[in-house]
Formats: sequence, C-alpha cells, structure tokens
Amino acid sequence: MRMGVFGGAFDPPHLAHVALVQAAMAQLQLDQVRVLPTGQAWHKTRQLSDASHRLAMAQLAFGPVPHVLVDEREMLRHGPSYTVDTLRELKTQFPQAQLYLLIGDDQRRSLPSWHQIDEIARLAIICAAGRDAAVQAWSDSSTGTPTAALSHSFDARIHSLKMPLMPHSATDIRALVATDQSIEGLVPPAVERYIHEHHLYRPH
Repeated sequence: MRMGVFGGAFDPPHLAHVALVQAAMAQLQLDQVRVLPTGQAWHKTRQLSDASHRLAMAQLAFGPVPHVLVDEREMLRHGPSYTVDTLRELKTQFPQAQLYLLIGDDQRRSLPSWHQIDEIARLAIICAAGRDAAVQAWSDSSTGTPTAALSHSFDARIHSLKMPLMPHSATDIRALVATDQSIEGLVPPAVERYIHEHHLYRPH
C-alpha cells in the first residue's frame, strides 16, 4: 500500500490543502491519504480552534475526495503531538505500507527543527508541494539548494509535488472572517458555511 500522511492544524482547511492531497494522489499513485488534524500543537504560539470544529471542517473539506480518510488519532493523543509518533503508529498498523509524508513548501523550510527528523526520514518519503512563488525555489532539487543540503544532512528522501501556485493561508482566511470579508474561493463551500454557522474566527 502507498499511503499519504498529511497533518496540519486545518484551522481552517482551505483549497490549497485539498489541491495538495489531489496532486499527491495523482503524482504518487497513492492508494490512500490519511489527513490528521493536529492535537496539541507544541509549535503553535496561538490557541487553536476547538478540536471538534477543526475535525468537522477537515471532514467537510476532504470527505468528497476519493480514498481520503480523516484520522483523529493526533487529537486523541495526550500531551504534545509529534509527526514521528504518528508515523510510527501507522507503520505498526500497516507494516507493509510505504508512507509518504505530505507537506507544504513552507513546512519544508522548518524540517531541520522537527522532532526526531532523522526517524521521520527513515519512516517516510517526504513530499513537499510548492504553493507560493516566494518559496518556489525550494522545489529545485539541484545541488546547492536548501533541499539538497537538507537531504544530505539526514539522508532524507525528499520529493517535490507539482501543483498550481496557491498562496492560500489559514492566517489570512481567519483575518478576512474577523473583518467580515469574503472567503469565497479560498475554502470549500461547505467549510465556508460551517465557519459562518458556528461563528468561528470572530472577534470576542
């Protein structure tokens, strides 16, 4: 089995998240993608929205995509949630699976600081997708680029996913909602309705 693993806060999930999963499914011939909303995000300085809301939005965003499963395990885990723990669990549960860790180019830049990055690289093939022109150069795997240096530093297998540049940002989306601006075309319609129905991202 070829299994994609895509984690994130998904606060909220947006169309670039969905496009990344679809690109990975097509380009890597994945049998399944597991979308894992973050539980206790040790690296986030802000308070995340309630887990129940982020889970519901992830199910609305990714539910229509064939062969994608929203996995709650990180939300059910006590204490800080680390990617390496999730990969270990999946490898134990599916010992014959080849795991593909799906990340955005913005996350690729911070990989050296990830908890037990050597073990992550051993457990999964890391696949990064270019979204924003400002970080497009990270998709260049030629010698001397950050990707090449990163690969050599911990023997990681880093592959690039081709997808349209979509500079969507959950931070920007939350700011638009907070100031009563439209987010149409930035998030799936069902997610947009959920945000408005539950009054998320509104100033207190």
